[in-house]
Amino acid sequence: MKIRNLNLPSGTTEGIPLLIDARWTTEQAVAVYELLDDLCEQLWRHYGPQLQQHYSEDRIVDGSARDPGHTGGDTEF
Repeated sequence: MKIRNLNLPSGTTEGIPLLIDARWTTEQAVAVYELLDDLCEQLWRHYGPQLQQHYSEDRIVDGSARDPGHTGGDTEF
């Protein structure tokens, strides 16, 4: 099943859709948000260096990405 019209940070485009009740109270939404925030914090504390390494490698598509000053051409400005 393809999930359409969702731009998720993970890039996930297939799976089981998650429906969130639109009638949550503000307090319920805050509680879930804080839970997820705490989860992210604990994951970062435990896996921080590995996460940094993963994202660093994931974002490098070619050698030019390693040199922020490299424009890809021979012309200097």
